[in-house]
Amino acid sequence: MKNIGIIYGGYSSEIVVSKKSADGIKSFLDPSRYNIIPILITEDKWVAEYNNRELDIDKNDFSFADDHKKYTFDCLYITIHGTPGENGLLQGYLKMLKIPHSTCDVLPSSLTFNKFTCNTYLKGFGVSVADSILIRKGREFNPSDIQEKLGIPCFVKPNAGGSSFGISKVKTPDELLPAIEKAFEECEEVLVEELMEGTEVTCGIYKTQNREVVLPLTEVISKNEFFDFEAKYNAEKAIEITPARISEELTNKIQKITSLIYDILNCKGIVRVDFIITEKQIFLIEVNTTPGMTATSFIPQQVEAMGMTMQDVMTEVIEDAIKRGN
Repeated sequence: MKNIGIIYGGYSSEIVVSKKSADGIKSFLDPSRYNIIPILITEDKWVAEYNNRELDIDKNDFSFADDHKKYTFDCLYITIHGTPGENGLLQGYLKMLKIPHSTCDVLPSSLTFNKFTCNTYLKGFGVSVADSILIRKGREFNPSDIQEKLGIPCFVKPNAGGSSFGISKVKTPDELLPAIEKAFEECEEVLVEELMEGTEVTCGIYKTQNREVVLPLTEVISKNEFFDFEAKYNAEKAIEITPARISEELTNKIQKITSLIYDILNCKGIVRVDFIITEKQIFLIEVNTTPGMTATSFIPQQVEAMGMTMQDVMTEVIEDAIKRGN
């Protein structure tokens, strides 16, 4: 039986979301096929949760021992949202150890984690993105210049991060500086983006050596000002409709853009791409290389809508990662 590790935790505010995703992935995996071992990585400890105990991970080869028996892994499923599992750090370490893992490699992970760099890069391939300004901590910036270029209202968000931590919708000039300070609590770089109003949709995708699977779109309607942390993780604060209530033509177009982005970035494993559809065009919001994987997350919803099971999808992704090697 293959040993499959589910790596969760991380060094950021998103650790609480990561734990929920790890529980979801554990429930999706086939226990008759895999020996499933959760692995918690924090700044204080790296441990395998095995036989109701926390056993230290040997960082020399990412193994652990129980009753003098050494355990190694056939594949690792990374579900850390944030550093070090979403930004390429963990991927680089595992690549050096030649351990197969489920997600993108170093460059796609680090590129997509930096929203400004990723969107600027994809813009060069014809992908539409919102106008934005990047602010680095300790560097001077002029609020009036931001207002003149992007207008008010606008969005302020950490440039690296997810789960809507530190994001604000700025509706008056007086709210801009406090919003930037709030975002700096999560990240050393802050992204200020032009406000895009329209229909928000998200599209899951994965590709193996044998086939491409582009999932149905989910339409997201937040009951809050925007799709913030509360709306993402409180079912009463958002409506999620799968498949999205848009035309077949528009759905196909967004799915093609999603597939193109996946290929341009050389992604691997399950990825989710978020868009907003305005009256004029389709704008990319961001690319998620370690999307949420709770039972009610977007990917499981889309998999169900396609008539597939999460167990089959997870098996396909893991077996493909093992076959590819590292």
